[in-house]
Parts: sequence; C-alpha cells; structure tokens
Amino acid sequence: MQQWYRKLDFLTLFAWAGVVAVGLVAIYSTTHGPAAEYLPESVQQNFQRQFMWSLVCLGFVIGTLFFPIRFFQRIAYPVYALVIGLLGLTLAIGESVGGAKSWIDLGFAQIQAAEIAKPGTVLGVAALLTSRRPDSNNVRYAVGAVVMLLIPAVLILMQNDTGTALVFLGLIPIMLFWSGLPIPTMLLMVAPAIVGYFVIYELTWIAVILGIIITGYIFWRTGERYMGILAGLATGGTILVTAVALTSVLAPHQVARIKSFTNPDAPQYRKGVGFNLVQSKAAIGSGGMTGKGFMEGTQTQGAYVPEQSTDFIFSVIGEEFGFVGSVVVLALFGLLLVRIVQLGAQVKHPFANMMAAGAVGVYTIHIFINLGMVTGLLPVIGIPLPFVSYGGSALLANTSMLAVVLDLHMRRDDFSIYGY
Repeated sequence: MQQWYRKLDFLTLFAWAGVVAVGLVAIYSTTHGPAAEYLPESVQQNFQRQFMWSLVCLGFVIGTLFFPIRFFQRIAYPVYALVIGLLGLTLAIGESVGGAKSWIDLGFAQIQAAEIAKPGTVLGVAALLTSRRPDSNNVRYAVGAVVMLLIPAVLILMQNDTGTALVFLGLIPIMLFWSGLPIPTMLLMVAPAIVGYFVIYELTWIAVILGIIITGYIFWRTGERYMGILAGLATGGTILVTAVALTSVLAPHQVARIKSFTNPDAPQYRKGVGFNLVQSKAAIGSGGMTGKGFMEGTQTQGAYVPEQSTDFIFSVIGEEFGFVGSVVVLALFGLLLVRIVQLGAQVKHPFANMMAAGAVGVYTIHIFINLGMVTGLLPVIGIPLPFVSYGGSALLANTSMLAVVLDLHMRRDDFSIYGY
C-alpha cells in the first residue's frame, strides 16, 4: 500500500482538481446570481449536477488505479467498437440539444455519446499504433489509425456536431506524429487548415505565400517530387475551394456564421450570429487585471453571455477574476498537459506514450479552440473548455483518459520494454 501511494503522481491529480474546482466556482456564479430565477429550472441545477459528476469522476480515478496494465490493451478494440455502436445508436434514437442530435436519454440522466467516444477512440487508436512489430508496414497502421479516427468524426458530423468532429480530425496529425510520423508528412496534413484560416479572414495573399513556403519546405525536407505535388495540391486546392465556397456555394447564413468571428461588431452580425462573441469579449475585457470579484461580474450576473456555463465559461473567469485569474487557470492547464506528457515519457512502453499523446491532444484541441472562440480568434463552433465547462459526459470522458494515464504510469515497472 505504501509503495502504491508513492508511485501515484499527486501533482497531476492536483492540477486536475484545480481546473475542476475552477469550473465549479464559475458554474456556481452563473447559476446563483440575480438573474438565476429567470433561468430555466434545469440550468439552475447545473452546479449541483456538476458537483455530483465531479465526485463520480474522482471515484472513477480511484477505481481505475486498481486495474492491471494489460487490461486496457485487451479492452481497447471492444471499447472502440462499443462507442462506434453508441454513435450509430444516437443517430437512430438520439435527442437534439442545441441543434445537435448527440444525446441519449437514459431516464435518470442524459449522456452525450460524442464525448464518450473520445476516450474510446483514443484507446483503440493507441492500441493499433503500438501493436505493430518493428518489421511491419508503418503506412498500413497509419492508414488504419486515420480510418479509426475518421469513422467517429463522420458519425458525429451526421449528428450536426461540427465542433466535436473537429477534435477527432485534429487527433490525426497529433497521434500519427507521436507514433513516429515524419514532420513533413504531418505538416502536409495540417497545411490546409493553416491556409484556409487566412482565406476566411480575406487574407488570401498571405495564404498563397504560406502555401508556397510549406510546399517548398516539404519538397526540400523529403526530396520527393510527389510530396511537393501533394503539398501544392493540398494548399492550392484548399485556397481555391474555400474562396469558391464562401462566394458561390454556402448559403448566406452559413457564410455569416463563418465570417462573424472576423468582425463580430459589424452591424449585420452584432445582434445575430456575432452576439455571443461580442458579449464574451465585453465580459473578458471588463475584468481588467484582477477582475470584478466572485459573483460581481455585470455581464455574468446579468446573464448577458449566452451559454456562459458551457462554451463561454472562460468569459466568466475573465470578468470576475481578471487577467490574473485567467493566467492562473492557464497555468493549471499548462501544468496538467506537461505532467501528462512527462508521465507518458517515463513509461517504457509505447501504449502508455500513445495514451498520453491522445489525452494531451484532446485537451489541447479543446483548450485552443475554446479560448479562440471566446476571444474572437476562431469561429464559434461549440467546443467546451475541458474540466471547466458544465457537462457530466465531457467531464467523465476527459477524466477517464487522465485516469488511464495515471494508472499506466503508476504501474510503469510492470511493463515490458517491448511494444508487442
């Protein structure tokens, strides 16, 4: 028992508890202020439900630590198949919330299948990428991993949940790079997103220059003509398709939603699709250096920011705790991410490394997109802040990945040095 106690990484647990506590404080503030009586009754109970989910997650972490290391490898593929089946079931009988048909009603609770699919998919992909022998074909395993990530992404897109689908797509370069994919190949995979971002901002000339630089770099690093051609097609094609889509293909309301984040204060957006962002930026900006104080934020307590306990919860932190409070939260996230990477690296087994990479990938994508949303750097696509935003399914899914990494690290001496 004493040895078990010494091997558990309490610093990582502290970082996890810190961000969860921040979320509980922010959720309490959004549901117990002057405007709380005007909120739907279900929303008024957000804090109580999130607190109960936090206790469930703590119990899940403790319970996970009792499983042997091979257990997770054995269940990886069955769990992956289960979550894919769950996503398919959601398409058939799921309920729509906020325009996304991604919820299953269990009677006593609702679960979001797309959130549960994240740890299941990471587990399956980690098992696949670390099951190959040294003399096996890496390309075949890489393609298999891409397919395993694309299947849930497509099913979630069919549920009209674009934001969550992007998380699975973002995991493709992260997990493949961690498994040994060369940098030029990874750059080839993310180049379309880079140039497309600037086209949306109507900075096509920058997108063209970046496309040329990326194409030249990939060709120079690989020395392969076909890689240069692929890079040129990927960047040039993205620029062309994005420009045509914005001008000739997408419906006006779709274009407005995409472009509203580039100028949310414009008259045509301010009271429509850009309203959330305008209110969010006003809340964060008014917080100043140290904030207005707990439950003293005018934007927060007046419920001016839509979805302020979920997607826009960082605006609550920014307004009531200011720049200092925001930095503290980011520092906790940074500590958590760094520790997970270190835990994975300390285990002499590739499965643990890939699980750590998958967990860090999911958290990083969520943090990057969510903070980009609330500050106007990225479109509003409905991505919660991990461990902080309200949502029991998301909290349990994110915590489960962390729990597995903690268990693998705690039992690191039991691992074979071989990945097969």
